[in-house]
Amino acid sequence: NDVAVALAEGAQRVDAVEIDPVLQQLGRDRHPERPYSDPRVTAHVDDGRAFLERTDRRYDVILLALPDSATIVTGQAALRLENYLFTTEALEQARSLLKPGGSFAMYNYYEPWLVDRYANTLRAVYDTEPCVQVGRSLGPRQEVVLSMAKEGRVAGCQTFWQPAEAGLAPSTDDYPFPYLAEREIPSFYLWMLGLILVASLLLVRVAAGPLRTMRPYADLFFMGGAFLLLETKNVVQFALLFGTTWLVNAAVFAGVLLSVLAAIEVARRVRLPRPVVLYGALLLALVAALLIPPAALLSLPVVPRFLAGVAVAFAPIFLANLVFAQRFSSIGASTTAFGANLLGAMVGGALEYFALVTGFRFLLVLVAVLYGLAFLVGRRHLAPADA
Repeated sequence: NDVAVALAEGAQRVDAVEIDPVLQQLGRDRHPERPYSDPRVTAHVDDGRAFLERTDRRYDVILLALPDSATIVTGQAALRLENYLFTTEALEQARSLLKPGGSFAMYNYYEPWLVDRYANTLRAVYDTEPCVQVGRSLGPRQEVVLSMAKEGRVAGCQTFWQPAEAGLAPSTDDYPFPYLAEREIPSFYLWMLGLILVASLLLVRVAAGPLRTMRPYADLFFMGGAFLLLETKNVVQFALLFGTTWLVNAAVFAGVLLSVLAAIEVARRVRLPRPVVLYGALLLALVAALLIPPAALLSLPVVPRFLAGVAVAFAPIFLANLVFAQRFSSIGASTTAFGANLLGAMVGGALEYFALVTGFRFLLVLVAVLYGLAFLVGRRHLAPADA
């Protein structure tokens, strides 16, 4: 519909970005005005943020039209497809792509507090209040259009946004949760995580034996928690660098599995250095991942960005698996050891939700802490290798 309106208003070129190929095909086949068949239109199946980062074109108008992937789902804090489209960094990138005199607009059916957040984000980017136009209601939501001119305020606007108080803090690339009103873990999530952990404890107890037999493998427990946090961080980082699509997620999981396989083959064929050396290298890789901001990689072309992203994301995973492979090679009771590691992974999955309070980069600090605990608890197993 927005493409059809743009063409009707005389647009000479339109880039139409839709993340879902099925929705785009429906628009191509079913829309009565056939806007995607117009030679002035270039249709892209892509993540909106990824397109903004990759394009070298400049625009008279940039419009975020109804980018809401989960309107009937209550997951207030889940990382949805569009979360990285509404951060201050994304809106700054959109502003940089506007031609002089160009305009930016976004619209949807918003709840009032969400309008407050997005309007405050636009104020942070443009250093002035956005223009607000309110339309129909849909339950507790209202149809709202927020617009800005590249140079600031929209000329001729009748109503500018005025926050009730200071306004909700904008979301950022490190904290991309616009649908979470406060920095907290919702109580519903806490209850569900608690039930999952209890069920995991019971199932591991049945499969791996009494929990007291896992005490010698406490270091593997901490390794399991740290590793799952690493995997989570990589999924999020690649979603930012290359878009939130199934292809990107598949590539991340494939990369994790290949890193594990590479570490196993290296451990099988090469004499590994002392565990202390491996732990030290792992700590350095985690520090590098923490110090290199994602924004530094976003500015790179696609191929260098991919290579840098892989190096930053998968070096810790590879080294972590070398640590694990070296430790596991001396274990006799593999079922019990795996039980401890699996239980740790479930705890690590629960710790992932600390990102709703701290942001995603802090997860790397938790990873370092967990591997530090694995090192301290497992020192007696390291002594023979260090002798």
